[in-house]
Amino acid sequence: MTHDYKTTVFLPQTDFAMRGNLPQKEPEILAFWERIGLYEKLHTLHIGAEKFVLHDGPPYANGNLHIGHALNKILKDIINRYQRSTGKQVSYVPGWDCHGLPIEWKIEEEYRASKKNKDDVPVLEFREQCRQYAAKWVEIQKEEFKRLGIDGNWQQPYTTMTHAAEAQIVRELHQFLMNDTLYQGFKPVMWSVVEQTALAEAEVEYQDKVSTEVYVKFKLGIFAKPDAASVGLAWNAPIDYSFNWLNNDVSLLIWTTTPWTLPANAAVAFNPAIPYALINVKGERFLIAQNLVVQTMQKLQISEENYSFEKRNINFQEIDVRRIFLKHALSHANADGQLRKLHPADFVTDTDGTGFVHIAPAHGEDDFLLAKQQFETRYDFPQILNKDGTYKDTVPDFAGMHIFKDTTTQAILDKLRENNALLYSGTFTHSYPHSWRSKKPLIYLATPQWFIGLDKEQHPIRTKALTAIEHTTFYPPQGKNRIRAMVEGRPDWCVSRQRAWGVPIMVLVDSRTNQPLRDAAINARIAAGVEAHGADYWYTLNINELLADTPYAADAKHYEKVSDILDVWFDSGSTHSFVLEDPSRNLQSPADLYLEGSDQHRGWFQSSLLESVGTRGRAPYKAVLTHGFCLDEQGRKMSKSLGNVTAPQEVISKYGADILRLWVVGADYYEDLRIGKNILEQNADLYRRLRNTLRYILGGLHGYSPTEAVPHADMPALEQYILHRVHGLAEHYRACATTYAFSAFYHELHAFCAGDLSAFYFDIRKDSLYCDAADDPKRRACRTVLQVLFEWLTYWLSPVLCFTAEEAWQAGRTDGDAESVHLRTSPDLPVVWRQPGIESRWERLRDIRRAVNVTLEAARADKTIGASLQASPKVTLPASDRAVITGIDLAELCITSGVTLDFAEGAEDITVTFTLASGEKCQRCWKVTPEVGQDAKHPVLCGRCTRVVG
Repeated sequence: MTHDYKTTVFLPQTDFAMRGNLPQKEPEILAFWERIGLYEKLHTLHIGAEKFVLHDGPPYANGNLHIGHALNKILKDIINRYQRSTGKQVSYVPGWDCHGLPIEWKIEEEYRASKKNKDDVPVLEFREQCRQYAAKWVEIQKEEFKRLGIDGNWQQPYTTMTHAAEAQIVRELHQFLMNDTLYQGFKPVMWSVVEQTALAEAEVEYQDKVSTEVYVKFKLGIFAKPDAASVGLAWNAPIDYSFNWLNNDVSLLIWTTTPWTLPANAAVAFNPAIPYALINVKGERFLIAQNLVVQTMQKLQISEENYSFEKRNINFQEIDVRRIFLKHALSHANADGQLRKLHPADFVTDTDGTGFVHIAPAHGEDDFLLAKQQFETRYDFPQILNKDGTYKDTVPDFAGMHIFKDTTTQAILDKLRENNALLYSGTFTHSYPHSWRSKKPLIYLATPQWFIGLDKEQHPIRTKALTAIEHTTFYPPQGKNRIRAMVEGRPDWCVSRQRAWGVPIMVLVDSRTNQPLRDAAINARIAAGVEAHGADYWYTLNINELLADTPYAADAKHYEKVSDILDVWFDSGSTHSFVLEDPSRNLQSPADLYLEGSDQHRGWFQSSLLESVGTRGRAPYKAVLTHGFCLDEQGRKMSKSLGNVTAPQEVISKYGADILRLWVVGADYYEDLRIGKNILEQNADLYRRLRNTLRYILGGLHGYSPTEAVPHADMPALEQYILHRVHGLAEHYRACATTYAFSAFYHELHAFCAGDLSAFYFDIRKDSLYCDAADDPKRRACRTVLQVLFEWLTYWLSPVLCFTAEEAWQAGRTDGDAESVHLRTSPDLPVVWRQPGIESRWERLRDIRRAVNVTLEAARADKTIGASLQASPKVTLPASDRAVITGIDLAELCITSGVTLDFAEGAEDITVTFTLASGEKCQRCWKVTPEVGQDAKHPVLCGRCTRVVG
């Protein structure tokens, strides 16, 4: 009778399914975490131990999450989970940025759709609609983040619109008020004519824009004698004029790509260090920077035979430019007169343009500073624009026209032609600032705004910030250079916005002196009011009541409330003060880490730095990590118009969140990351290999008991080698995680699972695991190593594959183990596992195995054998390999039924000769051996299998 030996083989058994089915399984695991109160347990884990605090940069509460949100939050979650697993106390508080223009803009869109005017709605009603809109999206985004497996205090997140947060933001602002760095100034700022507000640098993006470029003539004249009345300047001493070549037949030539600013012209700038030339073009004479003559003539399509040099190397340092006047190119277009003056300026170059720059002080930073430094007080800054981008009624010829309308540009060109001042016009494509919200072009506009001064003598914020940067660790290191350059070159911080939804600039201004009221007691009253009623308090505040019983009560009628709101970057830059320093949250300040996209060097990293330095004299963080942006598979920016957007919600519904998390650590997130269908499929394949590794381990551990464990010293060489590899991986993991370079480790981990385990160790030990006796020392050693692998793989994978690691842990944990994989710390790492020199020995053994496999594959290819167990090859090795092979069962290593081993003196290579194994095939282990048939009771089994079943 034939005996069925299948039941005697220890086949793998596990409930850990081969298919992950993550879209359905992950919500069940989320429910399990909720059921056991995992966050509460994590929050109290390691109380009293060293803390690790990653402060969450608040995403904007506006719309569903995009792939950049997923990248950012997953990376934060991986880091937090790793830090907690090392025994540190980690409490992660997610947050949201809830004020500002994007939300206000959405509400205004709803108004416009229903034919309503925002200005007709009471401000508190409008603000309440903004508040409800933000609250709605906070809840939506919260659930989307949780679905990504992000661990955090979702019950008590922070938002910038709570009463407590708004009150603290006001207190932070008042600190700048009291140390005299907050001031009201008048200077050009980036202005959105669509949104009608000033914007911060971090709210500006650069896009290509087609502009009209013009070359314009400013007719030059010379005063016969100094005449104060003609230009509003006072000259006292007589001057010897010796530049007879200069007369009323000469024009200066300027080039601009913003012809709409010409009505605001107040002067023309030149550089005294640049040599100029006087050229004649068909009878017209022009002054141009000498190095730009050829370039300019080519641009104007004027051939060489049509122009000539009348004078070269003109040095304006030898000319008394006070005697020169210019006729405004638009003539009567300005109400403040036609005559303009020349002024020296270092910012004028001879690399492009004409070497002369038209100056509109209200519409350029360099222009404004030049006018401020060199203009006399009577020399006004022409104010030509309304806040919506239309010309004021006081601008002749163009009143009411919008600067970005083609008809306006045409009207300016027509007026220039009428005045014989236009030499050339054309289109010019260049990088131009746009609002990152409305996507519309911006302008520089000089308006009264509130600023935080960075270079006040008593409070040098810029200097302190640069010092703080030097004491901060940056990942990658070049981030330090980037933010340093930005802080070094940035202007004072404009913190005012001309909008309604946000924290108002809660400052009183004395209308008699235009100075802010600086009083600590008054500030405290204001902050207390906000703490009780929120920022809406400012709109209902009665100044008389606020100043009652104070030295200012009698003058209350002279004080006015500032109507602007705060820049939202000040809100988010202040979060360290009401999150990290909130004693109820058990955090610490400064934070160990700030982590955002690389664009935040000019955004949140910088606003947080300047705010903290200005109020505390130090940075709010010890380290800063930045990641790149998400692109499609072709490296293009994602956009709905291109149809190349990868939405995290779609990825989760098809693949599961763990695939997205695996993508994050699989890429070099210091650089831009690509994602798309093919890349996601690659990560899904990678996931399947990792999952199959876990499944094989769990199947091999069925019924495992710690009593089976074999001491390291008693283990076979193969098991000792695998444990040595585990030790090396553990050290590499610690090193990579310490510098947040996770991708390097997880690439190695995958190689370990695929190469060292699946294709090598599991392949070799499958026979012993399935067919040896339950108490066989080799099988017990193998299961001991499988248990080690289970503990370490679930530990390494838990920060990344947080759902799958939990599923595997629940399938393999025993009584006494942690309730969740995320409540564990690092497994033990015995020093004895590390064996110097073992790597080189096993590399040689693997070389021998590969040489044998080459021969076996050739035999398979010619149909000589079907399986490697049908072979018993002859292997000849160099004599130097004797020590390497000692104690190693080469047949077991090569998965053959036998091996004939020989050593050859002087041989340098491995020689393998194929031979068939002699004997019969064992029906239990499939080895071919002469032992089969020697036992009458089990005639189809080999000796080892006979002993096991007997």
